[in-house]
Amino acid sequence: MLLLTLLSLTAWAADIDALWDYEQPVVSEKRFRELDERAGREQDAALQAEARTQIARALGLQGRVAEGNQVLDALQPTLGELPPVISVRYLLERGRLIGSGGDPKKSWRWYRNALLLAQRNGLDFHAVDAMQMLANGETGKAALDWNLKAIALAERSTQPHAGDWLGSLYNNLGWVYRDQRDLPKALEYLRKAQAWQETHGGGKRLLIARWSVAKLLRESGEHEKALTVQLDLERAWNKLGEEDGYVYEEIAENQYALGRVDVARSYFRRALQLLSRDEWLVRNEAARIARLRQLAQ
Repeated sequence: MLLLTLLSLTAWAADIDALWDYEQPVVSEKRFRELDERAGREQDAALQAEARTQIARALGLQGRVAEGNQVLDALQPTLGELPPVISVRYLLERGRLIGSGGDPKKSWRWYRNALLLAQRNGLDFHAVDAMQMLANGETGKAALDWNLKAIALAERSTQPHAGDWLGSLYNNLGWVYRDQRDLPKALEYLRKAQAWQETHGGGKRLLIARWSVAKLLRESGEHEKALTVQLDLERAWNKLGEEDGYVYEEIAENQYALGRVDVARSYFRRALQLLSRDEWLVRNEAARIARLRQLAQ
């Protein structure tokens, strides 16, 4: 029904990004394949090509990188005959697939070329996308600079949807400041991310934004404030019929810091049970998992 509703709009082609559900790439792939078929029947080559760039992205999010690259390989010879936005999307998705394939440094030139082409054609939404991908591949001052440039463009642009990036951009910048141990600045931007989510639909992204602020409060030594938020988040996730291991971990850390060792231990156990299933976390943050295991004893 969502696809049919979107396609009934006069400007449905401009809303192609509304078909995305990033938490369900399989569902998103199905929507874009349906769009591909419709565009083919209507002989709309540009829309069909744009849909295929997003099919490639959905495949990459499923770990099907080779298939995603095959979709883009088939599309590449036709780019010169299509509007510039298709080439921009092609460059972005090729970069994302290369990054997903384990070589993020090689993604840089694809994102940079996407940015230059988007700027040359006044495509603010895609220029911001390219900037935030460039930021994600950097650390330190470079990451800071790219995020600030992306935020500046998203805030001043009058084009449709360019401002939709602001929630994630404020969040990303907050974590960059946190990695640089500038906790006041980190909190400032994470609070801006939370405020943005509060006025743009809320949902799970708002819960994550609140969690981020509370984590920084804990790291700033404000354990009681942080704990109050995390306990409320535990209830919120339970109302959705879900659990969040990261919330349990934060509750445990706050309780432990406040000297409530027995309560902390029970939450460390819950956190370990959930987070030890996260393959990325187990592979990349072994010390963190080891700490959970030790404190759950």
